[in-house]
Amino acid sequence: MPTECSPTLFNFAPVEGRTVVASFDGGAITSDAGALLLGATDKVLGLTRRLAACFKDSRNPAFVEHAVETLVMQRVVGIALGYEDLNDHDQLRLDPVMATLAGKLAASRADCAPVAGKSTLNRLELSRDEPTRYNKIAADTAAIEALFVDLFLDAHSKPPAQITLDLDATDDPLHGHQEGRFFHGYYDCYCYLPLYIFCGRHLLAAKLRRSNIDASAGTVGELIRLIGRIRARWPRVRILLRGDSGFCREDLMVWAEANRVDYVFGLARNERLSAEIEAEMNQAQALAEASGRSARRFRDFRWATLKSWSRTRRVIGKAEWTQGEANPRFIVTSLPRRMIDARRLYEDIYCARGEMENRIKECQMDLFADRTSAATMRANQLRLWFASFAYVLLCALRRIGLVHTQFANATCGTIRLRLLKIGALVRVSVRRMVFAMASACPWQHEFALAHALLRRAAA
Repeated sequence: MPTECSPTLFNFAPVEGRTVVASFDGGAITSDAGALLLGATDKVLGLTRRLAACFKDSRNPAFVEHAVETLVMQRVVGIALGYEDLNDHDQLRLDPVMATLAGKLAASRADCAPVAGKSTLNRLELSRDEPTRYNKIAADTAAIEALFVDLFLDAHSKPPAQITLDLDATDDPLHGHQEGRFFHGYYDCYCYLPLYIFCGRHLLAAKLRRSNIDASAGTVGELIRLIGRIRARWPRVRILLRGDSGFCREDLMVWAEANRVDYVFGLARNERLSAEIEAEMNQAQALAEASGRSARRFRDFRWATLKSWSRTRRVIGKAEWTQGEANPRFIVTSLPRRMIDARRLYEDIYCARGEMENRIKECQMDLFADRTSAATMRANQLRLWFASFAYVLLCALRRIGLVHTQFANATCGTIRLRLLKIGALVRVSVRRMVFAMASACPWQHEFALAHALLRRAAA
């Protein structure tokens, strides 16, 4: 007798005499059960609630199915889970994890899902400064920018003695005809040139800009806003600005000197600067050739440009001989010699700015901050902000819940893969909603510890 086959049953090769079959009849199952940790982190920060307050909703309440807070949560959590496209939410709106995080297991209308699909979320991204007939949700951009700083300040139980603000500009390649696109000669592509400002792992600003500008353009304005808000809460904190030679600009240094802000910036080399460290370079070359290893010497001196600087400033020259050739580097700083010597300033303070590159990689590679494919710069700025808040949320999970685990210094991508992408069978009863997560998950201890720490932080 032939075997009866069901069109919904898939047969595979048998194992130890047992038939192997598969079918799509498991019921409510999610692959993102670890996102419950993101929900717990959000409860500690109040992130999506506070971000939703930055939007003005002029929709008729009688016809509103999905509140702005739900839309914001979907976009931020979706990016954190690896879903960068709005199209992904046509499937995610049926996911029980998203419904749980929204606090809404069923829609009030029969033709709706518990959370929104791509069209509703698209209207959120297309919001204007003020509500219009066809754009009922308006975004307060100043309030959104201020929220990054407030979340940073709230993350500290007491004011630190000193903070270092890292400045950097990076390319955001464009593959369409978006508003504000320009060709950038250094990056050899059409792109935006967003400005990032970090304090350690904390993201304080992510400003989308056209690329036909200087790397430092608009930095003074951003710092006035940021530092003013920081000093309103922490009036005694010392602030150090750190950036590469793209930020070594007279207007920025003059502003810092006039506002009790220290700085250390890279300084592009030229013939005059190279001549200042010629003796040190000869010493480094002789030492390197004698030892067979790289050698470096430092010189601390006062220097000024011929025209662009209004005064002389402290410059550190690094004379290094490596791999058979000279590798000179220079920095300019407002820090006095009595506070820190040349070698330590360069090696321990300035070179540490390279860690910011890893933070930008997390934002762009793990959290899709460069997914700026909307037609307008305003919509793309909102996309950049949503990705940035996804970074803030994951950074808070790492800082609060994973501090005593092997993931304390893990990247956002690693945290997502290890702790958020957990398969679970979802069972809903009158009194409980149970996520039966995979028993073979190797990170159960880390999940349990994160859960306990987040509950304690929320208490």
